[in-house]
Amino acid sequence: MPDLSIPRPRYPAKPRPGDRVAVLSPSAGLPAIFPEAYELGLRRLRTELDLVPVEYPTTRVMDADPRDRARDLTAAFADPSVTAVLASIGGEDQIRVIPHLDDAVLRANPKPFYGYSDNTNLLAHLFDLGIVGYHGGSVMVHLGRGGAMHPMTLDSLRTALFDTGWHELPEVTEYTDEPGDWRDPTGLDRAPTMYPASGWTWYGPRRLVEGRIWGGNLEVLSWLLRAGRIGPSEAYAGCVLLVETSEELPSDVEVYRILRDMGERGLLGGFPAVLVGRAKAWDRDRPNDPEQKRAYARAQRDAVRRACAEYAPDAVLVFDLEIGHTDPQLIVPYGGEVRVDATAKRITVRY
Repeated sequence: MPDLSIPRPRYPAKPRPGDRVAVLSPSAGLPAIFPEAYELGLRRLRTELDLVPVEYPTTRVMDADPRDRARDLTAAFADPSVTAVLASIGGEDQIRVIPHLDDAVLRANPKPFYGYSDNTNLLAHLFDLGIVGYHGGSVMVHLGRGGAMHPMTLDSLRTALFDTGWHELPEVTEYTDEPGDWRDPTGLDRAPTMYPASGWTWYGPRRLVEGRIWGGNLEVLSWLLRAGRIGPSEAYAGCVLLVETSEELPSDVEVYRILRDMGERGLLGGFPAVLVGRAKAWDRDRPNDPEQKRAYARAQRDAVRRACAEYAPDAVLVFDLEIGHTDPQLIVPYGGEVRVDATAKRITVRY
């Protein structure tokens, strides 16, 4: 279990156009089930970003042994010809992979890792090892998006891959949480239907907060807490909390309870700002209509506000950022620096 000796995360060297980058499936091996979406993502990695994808033995294997997935991750970090590591997609059991990683290899060969959702496991682990990662990016979901990559996603991923300076996060005018169906052979030819997007919503004091980003998918954070994979709350005090929820559409009750338990642990109160991703409110198993989606998002927002009012009353809260399971998606540095300016209503991150 991490302790108060958690090192301050440092930025690993970035890849350059033309470099070899690892593409792995540390969670679900969905490239084996939906190869068309995966291959489209690989093509765009080559043509849009001028990077050379390098696959590993478990990249296209569903239900690979966690030890084998960890072996591939360790090998990707150890390979001097590979300059970054990208997740093909998320899943739900990466928590079983992390204990099998060779942390000495990761520390000795820090590289930027890009992923979100279940990849919160690895991002949080890299944070504890002192390595900045990148929350966002998916070879299958965003690079393999139907029709074309969303231009804001492409610009954000390109910036996170190649740049090192400060960048202001943009607000969007349209979004979707209804992606194409990979089971439809024509689905990759069509862009998803987009809907009008509200701007960010701010609550709390008007002040400037500076810190390092920590957090990720809220459901995964709850697993990490239960598994004892998160260190003493003091080790994360002063960080800016990022939270987003998945296509499993957790209820507002569950969202509140996870944050409440973080509060009881003394964790939530240590965050001076909380950045909340736009809630995904639609799934094929729960095809909510527009009003149902709005009601779901309101209930989630109320749950976060209630928990923060009880445990972090002085925190700056910002809702509806494009940092989760919706489209477009902005990539942000996990463990990297962020400025949350509640007076100017601007958020800038250092890549």
